Amino acid sequence: MSLRSRDTLGGRAAIAGIGATEFSKDSGRSELTLAVEAVRAALDDAGLAPSDVDGLVTFTMDTSPEVTVAQAAGIGELSFFSRVHYGGGAACATVQQAALAVASGVAEVVVCYRAFNERSGRRFGSGVQHRAPTAEGAALGWVLPFGLLTPASWVAMAARRYLHTFGLTPEVFGEVAVAGRRYAATNPAAHFHGRPITHAEHAASRWIVEPLRLLDCCQETDGGQALVVTSVERARDLPHPPVVITAAAQGAGRAQEQMTSFYRDDLTGLPEAGAVARQLWRTGGLGPGDVDVAILYDHFTPFVLMQLEEYGFCGPGEGAEFLASGALPVNTHGGQLGEAYLHGMNGTAEAVRQLRGTAVNQVPGAARALVTAGTGVPTSGLVLGTDG
Repeated sequence: MSLRSRDTLGGRAAIAGIGATEFSKDSGRSELTLAVEAVRAALDDAGLAPSDVDGLVTFTMDTSPEVTVAQAAGIGELSFFSRVHYGGGAACATVQQAALAVASGVAEVVVCYRAFNERSGRRFGSGVQHRAPTAEGAALGWVLPFGLLTPASWVAMAARRYLHTFGLTPEVFGEVAVAGRRYAATNPAAHFHGRPITHAEHAASRWIVEPLRLLDCCQETDGGQALVVTSVERARDLPHPPVVITAAAQGAGRAQEQMTSFYRDDLTGLPEAGAVARQLWRTGGLGPGDVDVAILYDHFTPFVLMQLEEYGFCGPGEGAEFLASGALPVNTHGGQLGEAYLHGMNGTAEAVRQLRGTAVNQVPGAARALVTAGTGVPTSGLVLGTDG
């Protein structure tokens, strides 16, 4: 992406299919099986066959190689395969990679996928078990000896500074948690279907790492999600209306690390999200007021508030007040707090449903959706729109 000018990717590719496994706490099958189930479900939704696929994109963290998924799913030759780094920060970038391949003619049908047994297998919330002698491991070496071993502890540092700077209390994070669970309660696919929470319940949940409580932290989930990307023209001939990739961007800030960027000048924002926001608005010719629904990466509640601020929906420190106003529907599937933690891929699927008009918590007339990926790490984002 260019940091200074509009890019030319917008409007040249579309999401034509979405598919997922069930979201559970114990899938009872391999991560490869989950990946293949999600890929096949997405192709069925798109009205395409495995033989139509010539590209695959996933995360560096995924354990199912592209060639293995292709073989197990009945996909033939591949002309494009790619992986994106930085955990959940890759979520929207997988779609960007697919769109770049389609727009340049390198591939015609690209499937993005992510699958893991993150609850029954390796649990990210258990923290760092081993630090490898790499550049990334060296960066962690500055915080691990002091007890900052888990993602929650890393986010808590920024959250504490945010509250101090703006004179707020941890209760403001409840706006995110309560809203997400309210949407999840009406979503049959959500783990917390039928189980909304109140602000009092949020405030009474146990501390994980102050100022973060249990209900400020996303779930751990087993499951898989896949998305099919092709040209807008081809998508028009498929069963569902195309969901056009209006803009896609990646971003990393100055002094960027993975979740431990504590040496920046200011810890109260997310510069990586700001970099993505500027490029999305520039390329799409849009602004915050043009968004009908937002799907914001909600691994931890404080970073949802900071994203609202970085994307220009409100001023610094005003995220909770803006969310409480109801001016913008956010995470209408329940998010990773309420539906499932699929490294953000299920959020993109929800944006597709909103623009198709098939979401459980449908926003009337939704024509543009903002989707964001993991923050605190180099990240990515999408603006998706209806065709025409």
